[in-house]
Amino acid sequence: MLASIATVAFEGVEARRVEVQVQQIGSGGEGQFGIVGLPDKAVAESRERVRGAFAGIGLSLPPRRIIANLQPADLPKEGSHFDLPIALALLASVGVIGPDALDGWAAIGELGLDGRIAPVGGSLPAAVAAGSLGLGLICPEANGAEAAWAGEVRLLAPRSLIGLINHFKGLQVLAPPAPGPMRDTGGGPDLREVKGQEGAKRALEIAAAGGHNLLFLGPPGSGKSMLAQRLPGLLPPLTPAELLETSMVWSVAGLIERGALTRDRPFRAPHHSASMAALTGGGHRARPGEASLAHNGVLFLDELPEYAPQALDSLRQPLETGEVVVARANAHVRYPARFQLVAAMNPCRCGLGGAGRGACGKAPRCQRDYQNRISGPLFDRIDLTVETPPVTPADMALPPPAEGTAEAAARVAAARAMQVERGRAFNLSEPDSLNARLTGEAQETLTAPDAAGRALLMRAGEAGALTARGWVRTLRLARTIADLDGADGVLRRHIAEALIYRRAGLMASEGNVAPAPSGRVPDGLPDRPAAV
Repeated sequence: MLASIATVAFEGVEARRVEVQVQQIGSGGEGQFGIVGLPDKAVAESRERVRGAFAGIGLSLPPRRIIANLQPADLPKEGSHFDLPIALALLASVGVIGPDALDGWAAIGELGLDGRIAPVGGSLPAAVAAGSLGLGLICPEANGAEAAWAGEVRLLAPRSLIGLINHFKGLQVLAPPAPGPMRDTGGGPDLREVKGQEGAKRALEIAAAGGHNLLFLGPPGSGKSMLAQRLPGLLPPLTPAELLETSMVWSVAGLIERGALTRDRPFRAPHHSASMAALTGGGHRARPGEASLAHNGVLFLDELPEYAPQALDSLRQPLETGEVVVARANAHVRYPARFQLVAAMNPCRCGLGGAGRGACGKAPRCQRDYQNRISGPLFDRIDLTVETPPVTPADMALPPPAEGTAEAAARVAAARAMQVERGRAFNLSEPDSLNARLTGEAQETLTAPDAAGRALLMRAGEAGALTARGWVRTLRLARTIADLDGADGVLRRHIAEALIYRRAGLMASEGNVAPAPSGRVPDGLPDRPAAV
């Protein structure tokens, strides 16, 4: 007898339908259990887990040859979540459950040898895919609260195989699971705890308001990591669409605990020993990397020059496109990776730089060699580079600043609201309306400066301080500064401040110490300021 049930195979965060067909062939083939359809080793081992689970609940396989076909046959199948659908189709094939019991259902789950159903990754995208196909989803009990976030999808979340059999035979009823809790982490550390570094705080607020990439450059102990860790508190909560996108990536990675989600934006801070596959995704099963886990959030790279150059340069494409493509011989796996890059680095290997007390005796060569570990194209994708000078005892003796995260976050929210409102005129989604992501007609129209600002930008370009990408990014950055100013248009002072941050990045890429922007640039700047 032929029996079948639907399941899914994951390609990135996309769940593609797979039909599991089980049939008994001939007689006298006791112990012969084959799985076909391009399975990987974990799927091929399902036959032993299914055999053990059957024995654990008091069943034995029929004395016939059993074939499990995973269709379509040319789609690679990876992971242990195929155990449950294979077992269910086999139960229907041998008549333990009714032949029509599995109609309208998809299933995922790993089986233990005692018949219990173990949790697997990807239950949220599997539930979303099942709903779009008009199917219900059978998943492990531990994944039920996560899958319930998919919305109006029929769900069963049994603890064991015997409980699921009893449900289909009408001996007990499994209640549908409820969505897990929505966690509130309280907003994280407060910006008020950072003393001094007013220029760096200003840059942090600008980066948060427009979604710009940011680099802190300064000696150890100057507050670079403290500042970066407070960026998520300045950002608005995830929108419902962003929450679903981000949670689906985390679900595939198996990082959602008991169905608990959060509207806080992700903050990922991998160690500098991370490989290219760890940052952008890869490995045998092409898992999502840190760039994708930071989707719609912040990727913080501390000690930036200590990362492998190849690993850092692998971030150049996702910084532009917002996605990672992991190429394999038989497939291309795509993961979303629209993140905000925040990085920190010392001016040289000893950390002290070429000026001030305890200056490096090998400066400026030490600085140049150390900072040249970061490629120019990667520097060109960083909108703001800010020096964080050492915090003085006088700064530490001061009382906490009057303004903290709440006040800065309110200004950031107001600036982002202006960007969303402007983006509606160009039919832009809320994430795409951020200044850092403007393209095409929207970018040309919304970032156009006044005549004095354009003249200043032209001089910077003629002086060789800007690439074509740098020109566009300077305009986007100036638009964000204007939004925080509450200005309708981009003025000369906004261009001037943006050029200071861009010039700091150019100087860093040349191995020089960047100037420290310390607030707003006044209107009375000379025609050719030091930043240009």
